[in-house]
Amino acid sequence: MLKLFKYLKPYWVIALLAPLLMFLEVAVDLMQPALMAEIIDIGVKNHDLSFILNTSIKMMLLTIVGVVGGIGCTVASSIASQNFGADLRLDLFKKVQGYSFANLDKFKTSSLITRLTNDVMQIQMMVLMMMRVMVRTPLLCIGGIVMAVSLNAKLASILLIAMPVLIIALYVVLKRGFPLFSQVQKKLDKVNSVIQENLSGIRVVKAYVRAEREKERFKEANADLRNITVMATSRTMVTIMPIMMLTMNLSIIAVLWFGGMFVNTGSMMVGQIMAFINYLTQILFSLLMIAFTLMMFSRAKASADRLNEVLNTEIDITDNPDAADAVIEKGRVEFKNVSFKYEGAGGAPVLQNVSFVAEPGETVAILGSTGAGKSTLVNLIPRLYDATEGSVLVDGIDVKDRKIETLRQGIGMVLQDSILFSGSIKDNIKWGKENATDEEIIEASKAAQAHDYITGFTEGYETGLGQRGVNLSGGQKQRLAIARALVKKPKILILDDSTSAVDMGTESRIQKALKELISDTTCFIIAQRISSVIDADKIVVLEDGCVEAIGTHGELLKKSKVYRDIYRSQLREDEEVAVNV
Repeated sequence: MLKLFKYLKPYWVIALLAPLLMFLEVAVDLMQPALMAEIIDIGVKNHDLSFILNTSIKMMLLTIVGVVGGIGCTVASSIASQNFGADLRLDLFKKVQGYSFANLDKFKTSSLITRLTNDVMQIQMMVLMMMRVMVRTPLLCIGGIVMAVSLNAKLASILLIAMPVLIIALYVVLKRGFPLFSQVQKKLDKVNSVIQENLSGIRVVKAYVRAEREKERFKEANADLRNITVMATSRTMVTIMPIMMLTMNLSIIAVLWFGGMFVNTGSMMVGQIMAFINYLTQILFSLLMIAFTLMMFSRAKASADRLNEVLNTEIDITDNPDAADAVIEKGRVEFKNVSFKYEGAGGAPVLQNVSFVAEPGETVAILGSTGAGKSTLVNLIPRLYDATEGSVLVDGIDVKDRKIETLRQGIGMVLQDSILFSGSIKDNIKWGKENATDEEIIEASKAAQAHDYITGFTEGYETGLGQRGVNLSGGQKQRLAIARALVKKPKILILDDSTSAVDMGTESRIQKALKELISDTTCFIIAQRISSVIDADKIVVLEDGCVEAIGTHGELLKKSKVYRDIYRSQLREDEEVAVNV
């Protein structure tokens, strides 16, 4: 947890001011019982109205000072803790943004959301408590003991019995409760996971009439979170509170009993007994607050461990120290004996000894059955993953020897899942090129066959999109994602099954427009339909992660059994081409 306190360093001045102001409030709280004792023992006993009035005014002035100190501490600690939380959350977000796909595979999305929200909030609350409660309670406890001893050292010996009882009880209960808080955060991850899945897949839930089942899933996850939270907190409350109240009541009885004896012998006065009881109450309640603070500390410790796990995760894809800052000029891509295996995965590699060349301006289609490694292969070009063996070269330079930002700026990529963001259609297209002009946006949209439906909206390119483009159809989202890639006019374009939701006629027009708009761009197309790749300059057929064959459509019909099987499975018998097998 100490590693995270570096985020408090920029605000050390105001962070130091908070406990100083709290010290002022505690000093006032410790003075009030003594002043009340003087009113009773001097003013009331001697019927000195002037003394009572003067002392009361003094108490009122001290109260105002205490209030100023308390409010000041609250404001200062809030400012420091909020800034601490904001900086920590920002660094976590930046870290996650720098993750490779392999890094992201280690964390569930729901877990990352929990860590960046709830876990940060737990640490933030802990920092706030450190500057308030963790300052106030020890000072109040120690100050109360000093004041109680100064009133009557013999009577203060009651604390020697009461305090050890409470401390032992706190230790036993908190020791049992500490391990539960890491489980609380994991259960919260599960709740967030169920919520995220259901909100993103609400249409599927409704289509399959699974609402009741999903309600049960959430109910179970929510109940698990409730039960573990109750178990963690109620163990402290149920056990500590009765012990606390019993100890306090017995202590007060003891003070009244023995204090009465001291009053009778003249060694103490009634006002001092009242002040002593106030100090005793402050001491015992301070111990209780220390228990709750430690309980919060244990939960913050669990959250800190989870946050450090994110911050300490080593990003496995980074720029080499001598990486070239060279832009992609031609778009020639070469795979040399490339193999890839996901970290921790068993079995054979996803890709094995893949070798082929995509010349500048060529359209290269990647074809194969599900799980053949098509998407994994193209993900190696922009270094979303790094090859386990072999190398991927762009314009003759290994992608590992280029700066990642420069490499990816020269690559346009349309993923299988067309992710759009909240904002206007224009904003989403400009993701490809932030300073794109309206003419460039329209040109890219026309090439992606998106212009007509966009202008059909009342607000045209300024039409707002819901989360993930929920107000667009699957085909419309795919075309918008293609326009987003085209507007940057990349030297390398990767279309990962990005026309699966559009009809064949629209797909044909998109491919024709691509050749006209970016004729010098090297284009990789992953598709399920033969018709999508039949005109490609080169077709790479993958089978179980290996290159089964490479060639044009006509060449593969003659030499590749896998390609012929795919071709025949998609076309009617009267459309088949006679092939000598």
